[in-house]
Amino acid sequence: MVGLNRSTTLIKSNMGNKELESGFQRILDGNKGWVDFVAKDTTGRFEQLAKGQNPEILWIGCADSRVPANEVTGRKPGEVFVHRNIANMCVHSDMSMLSVLDYAVNVLKVQHIVVAGHYGCGGVAASLSRKQFGIIDNWLCHIKDVYRLHAKEIDALENEEDKVNRLIELNVKEQVFNLCTTSIVQNAWKNGQDLAVHGVVINIGTGELISLENSITSNESLGEVFAFQ
Repeated sequence: MVGLNRSTTLIKSNMGNKELESGFQRILDGNKGWVDFVAKDTTGRFEQLAKGQNPEILWIGCADSRVPANEVTGRKPGEVFVHRNIANMCVHSDMSMLSVLDYAVNVLKVQHIVVAGHYGCGGVAASLSRKQFGIIDNWLCHIKDVYRLHAKEIDALENEEDKVNRLIELNVKEQVFNLCTTSIVQNAWKNGQDLAVHGVVINIGTGELISLENSITSNESLGEVFAFQ
């Protein structure tokens, strides 16, 4: 309890800015509404959730605040396992993403992995801007690699917004491919696990989830150099 009191004191001393303090209080107040909702639930759903989770979906989406996975898919708490980062990237050296993927596939045994981009993605737009932004530039290089692979198609488009949105779609497709080439996904298929990887793009203006129709359910379409024997 001594440690807790010390932490509370530190929080109070560091929250001298009234605007910051009121902003944090709104977070706590918002939680009260959620607590009331949980308390009034008579289905036993939350008691069951407290015992564990059993999602069928791993959602790898953008960190953008406008595209929350559960709301977009109409799913309830406990139904979607979520990983998000800038521009919904699946990078083979990203231990955070790989750890989530491993847990979702090998422990939770999800049946679907969805890579979800969204039109108007700031990360993708930044990758085409040729501007320097800071440490994120190192992350955006992965998107620039996607552009490099499809430069002829993208450059043929006249409208800048169309270029960005096409790269958004192509980026999702490349990330689906990247996921499928991981040892985690390929070993799941090798062991006979039912697992499908899908690519979608969200239209924020309409809320629509648009399938890119590139679902992959085995390593047969990966090419010999990527597919494990």
